[in-house]
Amino acid sequence: EENKKRFPGEKDRAMGHAIANTFKSVVGSSVTTIAGFAALCAMTFTLGRDLGIVMAKGVVMGVLCCVTLLPSLVLVFDKWIEKTTHRPLFSNMNKPSEFITKHYAVWIVLFLVLLFPAIYGNNHTKIYYNIAQSLPGSLDSNVANEKLEKDFEMGNMHMILMDKNMDGVQKQKMLDQVDEVDGVKWTISMNSLIGPSVPDSMSDHYELAFICSEYASATDQVNTQIAQIDDIVKSYDDDAMVIGEAPLMKDLQDVTDVDLTMVNVLSMAAIFLIIMIVFKSISLPVILVSVIEFAIAVNMAFPYYMGTELPFVASIVIGTIQLGATVDYAILMTSRYQKERGRGRSKKEAIAIAHKTSMPSIISSGLSFFAATFGVACYSKVDMIGSICTLLARGAIISMIVVILVLPAMFMIFDKIICKTSIGFLGEKAKKTAQ
Repeated sequence: EENKKRFPGEKDRAMGHAIANTFKSVVGSSVTTIAGFAALCAMTFTLGRDLGIVMAKGVVMGVLCCVTLLPSLVLVFDKWIEKTTHRPLFSNMNKPSEFITKHYAVWIVLFLVLLFPAIYGNNHTKIYYNIAQSLPGSLDSNVANEKLEKDFEMGNMHMILMDKNMDGVQKQKMLDQVDEVDGVKWTISMNSLIGPSVPDSMSDHYELAFICSEYASATDQVNTQIAQIDDIVKSYDDDAMVIGEAPLMKDLQDVTDVDLTMVNVLSMAAIFLIIMIVFKSISLPVILVSVIEFAIAVNMAFPYYMGTELPFVASIVIGTIQLGATVDYAILMTSRYQKERGRGRSKKEAIAIAHKTSMPSIISSGLSFFAATFGVACYSKVDMIGSICTLLARGAIISMIVVILVLPAMFMIFDKIICKTSIGFLGEKAKKTAQ
């Protein structure tokens, strides 16, 4: 209180100093997060686009509030904050940080050992495209489908939407060929039901034919079957379409497979470019993105080794969201590392200071991300939502651990390359003492 009376403007100056010191890290990390979420907008599957827009807007609003409203509230409630202050949970990170940075070779070896199993598991995780499978089995629709399959051996009902003016003989030939496709139980059309006694004027432009399939939706067998049926139908009517639940799932798989590749490439490219501009470096974006991509691969490998399947949406959005949200941890440590090197610190000193000062923030952020998503994962009965939240919760912890253990080791090994490929990275004193 005496200091506040002697220095009445000290509190405001301290807040201004805090904003100035953290602004680069906050803006850099938020822009990368926004870029990662914005990459979802490139999806042709509109669920991903809507998710990307909502999350990107949320980050923008959150950053604006953090650099404007939050400092104001801290200054207004400064007295109450001081009165309710407790001992920091992560008060002293010197010893753990010293142990981690000292044994950096161990973490690099661990990284190399886990790299292949992580990539293999990530590439072989099973994904399902049946939306009904992600919903609770107690729903009436799922109960009814189960009964149809059990009592009548009906897996699916396809429909052919064809020109009503197609010759009746050609229609019958087409359906006869469809009947011969593997897994087709029977076909039925207006012509086969009522014959030529009802005039064509009873329908408008199209006629429907129904195909009963033994195969379930979103399986390799039904996809092959649909492709064969589509080839037969197109040979009689170029404008005809095979529609229904299973064809919808097949289209969904074709669309989202392209979306998965495109979104991952766009998010990595955008975040790489932003980090390169912020840090004026070619090597740092490679290191930071590689570290987080490794964490993503470890996260996505878990379902494979646990023998579980993921809904298609989870596999698409998790890479982008985890990359955009958790690359902030790496940017925070990198900012301090760059700052200390610029002040003339040696490689080891700069990494040690950056590591021990950023660890509390990284741990707090990672645990907060985990807490925000883990509860939803436990509560949700919709597998699509539960799987996404499980991946996000686990990804937050994995990214936190990887950044704390592996990133400083990367700095230790590639410090010379970083210094040579970064503009203005070293101060004059550091240039003379660079190792």
